[in-house]
Amino acid sequence: MKLYGALISPFVRKVALVATEKGFEYELVLTSPRSPNPAFASASPFGKIPAITDGDFELSDSTAIFTYLEAKQPEPSLLPADPQSRGKAIWYDEFADTIFGAAALKILFNRLVGPKILKVGGDEALAVQGEAEIPAILDWLESVVPEQGWLVGDAFTIADISVASMLRTLAYVHPGLDAERHPKASSWYARVAERPAWQTVANREARR
Repeated sequence: MKLYGALISPFVRKVALVATEKGFEYELVLTSPRSPNPAFASASPFGKIPAITDGDFELSDSTAIFTYLEAKQPEPSLLPADPQSRGKAIWYDEFADTIFGAAALKILFNRLVGPKILKVGGDEALAVQGEAEIPAILDWLESVVPEQGWLVGDAFTIADISVASMLRTLAYVHPGLDAERHPKASSWYARVAERPAWQTVANREARR
């Protein structure tokens, strides 16, 4: 399987973590949304990362790719079987991609990706707006994260992967969680970071 994108992206990292948790071998093909790579353009017709090719199968969008990998390799499961837990896990995934992501990516794109990587500049006003939105999001996370275990019950799921991945990307441009203000969330994030799959992907990311 080929995974198109870069691990600085929370969405690409999400797919890399899911693949690693499930034991899939993949080749990371460094790709930006502006890439002229024809294989990427075919897999992601609107130029969004991540995208994958798995044999002759093509797919883009991190949640769609997760759904595909979960169905292809059900064990270890990253999606709860219980209806309420499954719904909540998908909600956290959506929260990470949209509510949290909407704030965090304003900072990332306008202070790092745009001006320093893509060389297209950035909008500092949007970055400041994102910074103003982050504290309420992190405070909310602190209010719901459990003292022990994972975001949805006792099982590690896509909820943990998605939210932790967004926190990891935020760390490129923002202090993120504060151990004194967010002790439960900080402990949960540390538990995620201890997982072998997380460490494998983090080591790969550090080499890029």
